[in-house]
Amino acid sequence: MAFVLHILSAWSSFLGQADIFFLPCPFKYLTGVDCPGCGFQRSLLALLQGNLSRSLHLYPATIPLLVTFGTAWPAKKLIPENWELLIKILYVITGSVILISYLIKLFTGHVHG
Repeated sequence: MAFVLHILSAWSSFLGQADIFFLPCPFKYLTGVDCPGCGFQRSLLALLQGNLSRSLHLYPATIPLLVTFGTAWPAKKLIPENWELLIKILYVITGSVILISYLIKLFTGHVHG
């Protein structure tokens, strides 16, 4: 039990300081405009910290991306006859979420908070 508490404490400490490891966006650096992926790192961190609403606010496509990537390999192994169709459907859904949220961000001047 003490080991589990130690691991949880270390995880909590890491999550509290994880933002120092974020990679800067080269597209935003060069153009001053967010790219379609800007906000993913902060959104993933918020999700790992258990803050779903903040995660969705920062980057709505985080959960669809995680579901798509997490489904690809198991689907290929578990349903070999239809896995390509499932992955294509997930790609379309995820791509749509990315595109729609990016357009909203561009036209409303959304600022990450």
